[in-house]
Amino acid sequence: MRILAIALGACSAFFVFYEVRLLMVTGFLQHVRSGGQGAYIGAVVFPLIAVALALASRAVWRRA
Repeated sequence: MRILAIALGACSAFFVFYEVRLLMVTGFLQHVRSGGQGAYIGAVVFPLIAVALALASRAVWRRA
């Protein structure tokens, strides 16, 4: 169970990293090319996924 918790935590950290990367590449969403609506979706979805994975990791860690 602890290995699963660590894996979920690592996935959460990846999505936090990717959110920061997305914001840096797009200049905090000021320089999004036309048709680049995926950046806006990613700016909303990546933090949600990161939080969900962090909460799941915490729950699994406590359960173990």
